[in-house]
Formats: sequence, structure tokens, C-alpha cells
Amino acid sequence: MSVETAASGAREAEESRGSSGRQEGPGGLWDSVKKAGFVIGSGILFLAAFGNSLTWHLQRFWGASGDFWQNLWTKLYVAYEGHDASLFFLGTMLVPTLAFWGSNALLLWVDITGTPSFITRYRIQLDKNNPVDPAKLRQALKCVLFNHVVISGAMTVVVYYLMSWRGNPCGPELPTFHWALMELAAFAILEEIFFYYSHRLFHHPSLYKHYHKQHHDWTAPIGIVSIYAHPLEHVISNLLPVVSGPVLLGSHVSTTSMWYCVALVSTTISHCGYHLPFLPSPEFHDFHHLRFNQCFGVFGILDRLHSTDSKFRQTKQYERHTLLTSFTPLNESIPDTQKKGQ
Repeated sequence: MSVETAASGAREAEESRGSSGRQEGPGGLWDSVKKAGFVIGSGILFLAAFGNSLTWHLQRFWGASGDFWQNLWTKLYVAYEGHDASLFFLGTMLVPTLAFWGSNALLLWVDITGTPSFITRYRIQLDKNNPVDPAKLRQALKCVLFNHVVISGAMTVVVYYLMSWRGNPCGPELPTFHWALMELAAFAILEEIFFYYSHRLFHHPSLYKHYHKQHHDWTAPIGIVSIYAHPLEHVISNLLPVVSGPVLLGSHVSTTSMWYCVALVSTTISHCGYHLPFLPSPEFHDFHHLRFNQCFGVFGILDRLHSTDSKFRQTKQYERHTLLTSFTPLNESIPDTQKKGQ
């Protein structure tokens, strides 16, 4: 009888928590929207400030005249005149490749050697990948290289023909910097929508075990496994959410290149396993790898709408899911709750 009472009490408590989550839904959704707006807005302001500052310094110290970026693009455009496909490949494959492998080079060094300590102290799952399993890493690298070179390379060709069919993605005139920033914001929103629903689709039992389980072999992810996935999943859930924005908006290759770099570095940070100061929080997606059935999106807006972050919001990881603006690791300033008897 006491067991039945306890079970009944547990069910009532669970229903109470579910009801509470539903009641705070609209406010919670608005909170997620504000957080996403803050992230996107901060990124846009940073890019605007960085672009203006870089342009000013280049014009002052290198003696550039007129519009520096337009003049630079014109020289590149003339050099590749009649070879638009090569120019498009340069901007959407080579430059993002440098951004992806450049950002992962440092992370791989830390994951393999376990040094330097001023980075490892920010590890989210303290007892994992310290250092990373070499055999498991080699297997992941083979898949990542195949996806990045073969699958992403083929997608670049498809995107080029789609965008050329709509117009000229390598036109002689650059978009204005402010228009490019508006496009980046639109790309981020489209990625949130397409990634969330395609990601949840691959968590359906009939698809998960055949396609998505491979990605979840890493319950404690590292940066490089951001594109460690079955080729079909890589196309549908990794590439399509990112390329859809530039294709739908008919964007210039310069904006597309910038967006691909942002997307690749962003997903690297989300998977890196370290909550580093002054970088976006990876707690959200790290928790997804830990628990599988929570936190499917990028910014969390659709997760809040569909209540797929309800368990996450009851954890210490949620409390740590913020921009770290000090050099004290959040697992020290917000430690895990000690279990009874410890």
C-alpha cells in the first residue's frame, strides 16, 4: 500500500511539474526569444563593429581609398573573371574549411594532450575526454573528413547551380554591410527552424538507430564531432538548414561565405565540451548529448515552444547556460548539488 501511495505521489508530482511547465510556457517562450534575439543581435553588432573598425584601420594604415572591401572584391572578381564556379568554391568551401579546421586545431590539441590547464578547467563534463580516447577519435576523424570533403563538396556544387539558376551569386557588386547583417539574422532564424525539426525527425525510433545513433556515440562531445554523422543525416540535418538561407534569399557569395564560417564555428563551440569565457554557452547542446531527448534546436526557441527543454530547465546545466564573463569556471561558481551521504 505504501508503494502504491509513493507511486501515486510521484505521478502527481510529475503531473504538477508538467502543469507548471505548461503554465509558464508563453513567458518561457518569450524568454527564449529574447535570449535568441540577444545572441543574434550581439553577433550582428560585433560583426558591424569589427567590419567598420577593420575597414578604418586598413584604410588608414594601408592607404586604401574609397570602399576598401568593394575594391578588394573587384580585384578578386577580375582575377577570376569567367571562372565563377572557382570563385564560388573558394568562398563557400575553402574559406569555411579554414575556419572549421582552424578553430578545431586548438581544441583537438587540448582534447588529445589534456593541456593547457587554463582551458581544460572549463570542461563541462569533468570526468570525460581527459584525454580523449585515441581510437574513438581516429574513427570520428575519418567520418568527419569524408563528410566535409565529399558530402559537403558535392553540396557546394548543387548550391552553386541552384543559386546560378536564380541569378549571379558572384556578381561584381558586393551587398552593403548592413544588408549582409540582415541576411545573417534571417539565416540564423531559418537554421533554427530547419535544424530543430530535421533533428527531431532523426530522433524518431525508426530513424535514430540507423542514422542518428552514430552522432550520439559521443555522450560528451568534442568540437570535431559537430559533423560526425551518417552521410544522410549530414545532408538533411547539418547542411540543408545552413544552405537553405542563402539559396532562398539568392545571397552573394561573400555573405554566404561569412555565414558558412559563422555556422561552422558556432556548431564547433556547441560541441566543444568547454564553457569558455566570452564565448556562446555550449551547455544547451552538451545536455542534448548527455540526455538525448532534450534540447534539439540551436537557440532554444522551438524547444521552449514544444517543451523539449523542460528537464534541462530543472538542472544545474540550465543555470550555467549563460555567457561566462569571468575567468571562474561555472562548475565552480555553480557547483553540482551534492547527493545525500556525500
